[in-house]
Amino acid sequence: MGTSKFDIADYLDSKEMIAEYLNTVLEEGDNADVINAIGHIAKAIGMTKISEETGLSRPSLYKALSDGSKPQFATIMKVLKAIGGQIQVNPMSA
Repeated sequence: MGTSKFDIADYLDSKEMIAEYLNTVLEEGDNADVINAIGHIAKAIGMTKISEETGLSRPSLYKALSDGSKPQFATIMKVLKAIGGQIQVNPMSA
């Protein structure tokens, strides 16, 4: 019996699941984890759709959201908007 590779994008099938996933990564992860998570979400929604909404080409998106990449903040903001997300700042408790 064979096994298949786990792909989180297969489970990001609702806005609530996407928000929970991204919020968890933002809380617990580092910069690279956040970029990878945004890439997983973009893949789950569809890179073609994200490409159309951001005006960025699919190859540019794959490159910007790949392991080890350091995308510009403007790129991250465009992709966040396209995936239906936003950044919100809340005060940290002491």
